[in-house]
Amino acid sequence: MVRALVELAAAVAAAVGCAVSWSQVRYLVLVAPVTSGEPETSSVSYHPQMLLLAGVWATGAGVLAVVGIARLRRAARGTGVEYPTGVSSSR
Repeated sequence: MVRALVELAAAVAAAVGCAVSWSQVRYLVLVAPVTSGEPETSSVSYHPQMLLLAGVWATGAGVLAVVGIARLRRAARGTGVEYPTGVSSSR
């Protein structure tokens, strides 16, 4: 049960890391005018490394959340695994 709670806490921390990384992904770039006399415009550009980092954080958060929830559900269901009659748990 403690391990499941640690995994869920790590999932929350990874989600926070994803949010922080995602907030740093975009930046504005000035674009030169197409013809003379026109104003400069701005465009949004993205940092590929920060996009990758946000994706890794999101993937890690998802995996940890699924594993933590599954472990909590298993712990709440019971302490042991029930095998049908005649089936051994040893290999």
